[in-house]
Amino acid sequence: MIPVAWQDILGKTLPKELETRVLSAYETAVVYPPKEQIFSALSLTKPQDVRVVILGQDPYHGAGQAHGLAFSVPVGAKFPPSLRNILKELEDDLHLTHGCDLTHWATQGVLLLNTVLTVEEGKPTSHEHFGWQEVTDTILRGLSSMPQPMAFILWGAHAQKKREIVANSEYPRLILESPHPSPLSSYRGFFGSKPFSKVNDFLQKHGETPILWGE
Repeated sequence: MIPVAWQDILGKTLPKELETRVLSAYETAVVYPPKEQIFSALSLTKPQDVRVVILGQDPYHGAGQAHGLAFSVPVGAKFPPSLRNILKELEDDLHLTHGCDLTHWATQGVLLLNTVLTVEEGKPTSHEHFGWQEVTDTILRGLSSMPQPMAFILWGAHAQKKREIVANSEYPRLILESPHPSPLSSYRGFFGSKPFSKVNDFLQKHGETPILWGE
């Protein structure tokens, strides 16, 4: 199940208990994303290509929304409020627009990673205790040893709990923290935080090509 490029960090298979729980969940309930898209973020962005990590909590739990990339939804899916606020901040920050599918970011080295990779329909955080955190913490620790300059965008308290892991590196790192882009917290400091321009300034300072955030 693990994409080949990530097997040096994660191994070839999931921990057995986690695998058993995940497979059982798909057999007994409606679970998102579709099973073949659980590792879309890893498939689209190899470890050596990661330049930015945007950390989410768990997948969208509505029908047709989750497709394995944090905060992203496929074209035609219901547009989540958090994503609308992210794209509003992008427009305010860099005067750029983007659609709901963020695959374009992923192919440029933006790892759109949730800390929990599956969820039961209509039940946010329902797979929080499956053991996914062990896997995604291992991903973050592995990235801390990669030599390329890397920016981490930590939106909300849940993502910010990972700060210690991602800050533990001898290589150039940028860590941006702000409230979550959800409607409940976006006006408490998310809007106006300018993460997209700050990331590009950091990348250019270290000789890297900036991310093309717009379509």
